[in-house]
Amino acid sequence: MRSEAVRRVQSGSSWEESFGFARAVAAGDRVSVGGTTPFKGTVLYGEGDPYEQTRVAFGNALDALKEFGLGVESVVRTRMYLSHVRDVDEAGRAHKELFDAVRPASTLLVVAGFVDPRILVEVELEAFRGA
Repeated sequence: MRSEAVRRVQSGSSWEESFGFARAVAAGDRVSVGGTTPFKGTVLYGEGDPYEQTRVAFGNALDALKEFGLGVESVVRTRMYLSHVRDVDEAGRAHKELFDAVRPASTLLVVAGFVDPRILVEVELEAFRGA
């Protein structure tokens, strides 16, 4: 069975329109979810709390996967971008709670910062929707 060629999902973020990107793109059997923050609409969740920001950001990314009929079991790769090395353990704890059962390949980077200085965590993920 062949998957649909390319499909894009928008989350409604104003950044998507102004920068010209989609929250998630499915191409063949792969789904990529771009940089996702702990914002829901205009509300930042978990301000000052890297654990909560990681959970919310990955929750937002997983919501995008639901648009393709996929869940956490389909995730094969994650990336976490943190603005502070002090937050590694808390972000890692949230990641383990969400992905321990599926054990995706993962990358964690500490970056100089984000567009909004209240953001402590931004995430990406990739999923496989093949047989």
